[in-house]
Amino acid sequence: MKEHIFNTLSDSRDYLHRFMNDAGNVEAIARAASVMIATLHGGKTIYSCGNGGSMSDAMHFAEELTGRYRQNRRGLSAAAISDAGHISCVANDFGYDYIFSRYLEARARPGDCLLAISTSGSSRNVIKAAEFARENGVNVVSLTGKSGSALGALATVDISAGLSSFADRVQEVHIKIIHILIELIEREFCPENY
Repeated sequence: MKEHIFNTLSDSRDYLHRFMNDAGNVEAIARAASVMIATLHGGKTIYSCGNGGSMSDAMHFAEELTGRYRQNRRGLSAAAISDAGHISCVANDFGYDYIFSRYLEARARPGDCLLAISTSGSSRNVIKAAEFARENGVNVVSLTGKSGSALGALATVDISAGLSSFADRVQEVHIKIIHILIELIEREFCPENY
């Protein structure tokens, strides 16, 4: 059992090491943070969406901005598309592919930003949300698991964690990216906290 634990931690470390040693990934995170910071400076909102574990990550991202990350500060405008009533209504009336795009249709405005998360980069409902966003002046930051994905092609900035045999490795890098984005946003708006 202990050997398995060590091997799992080593595999996770190696995957993160490959990601962080690609200068393009660091640059993509910086560009994504700049897009999000500009969104908030413009008095706009950052929306986030994903399925399963990616929805949990989308919710975590939004609550860290509206609540707090490391220290107390004013709330920042963010919302995860995760309302069960909305999701069940739209899935029933229009189909599951539209659960995120319909929310954006109702709320998003030009100048807003969408954080679109999909480990495969091919989730139809996340792609439809990104398509709506791009057609309506909403910037898209995507977190994907491989470069060249359908979702990544729609993004203003795509951050690809890199190929992995398992989604959990991709999700581990995604949550690290999310925490970095939140910290960079906080450093811009509340430098006194750092």
